[in-house]
Amino acid sequence: MKEKRNVLINLMIYLAMKRLLLIMGLGLSFNSIAQAATSKLDGKAIFDKNCSVCHSVMPPPKSAPPITPLASHYHQKYSTKKDGVNHLVAYLKSPNKDNAIDPQAITRFGLMPALRLPDSELRAVAEWVWDQYNPNMGMGRGMGMGQGQGMGRGRGMNQ
Repeated sequence: MKEKRNVLINLMIYLAMKRLLLIMGLGLSFNSIAQAATSKLDGKAIFDKNCSVCHSVMPPPKSAPPITPLASHYHQKYSTKKDGVNHLVAYLKSPNKDNAIDPQAITRFGLMPALRLPDSELRAVAEWVWDQYNPNMGMGRGMGMGQGQGMGRGRGMNQ
């Protein structure tokens, strides 16, 4: 009788511990999901994963315009981050020469393909691009050397 009672007590303790671990595990899972949903996406990481194959951050260019001169173009054309980011998100979804911030870049590099990313990721990378603006860089020849000091041979972004 005493052995049955001990076995029963041990079984109850085991089941209680199992339930407790299950509840704790579910709590951690829900917390991780909620945290991921509310955490800000990393635009730099999205750029590195999806854009850096073609775009460098600073000149010289790879097979597409560098980001810092593009950011300068956006800051020249749009007075608010919201407007600049909204334009860039729309462009990334459906690139065309008519809504390009720098049509000369399309002449030089060609039209980029549409990015098939969720809107949240497009917005995060567009915000990151906007933030790459460096007022000390100047527009120069798209080579990051300041006004009139570009190292290109007449084939820069603003030629």
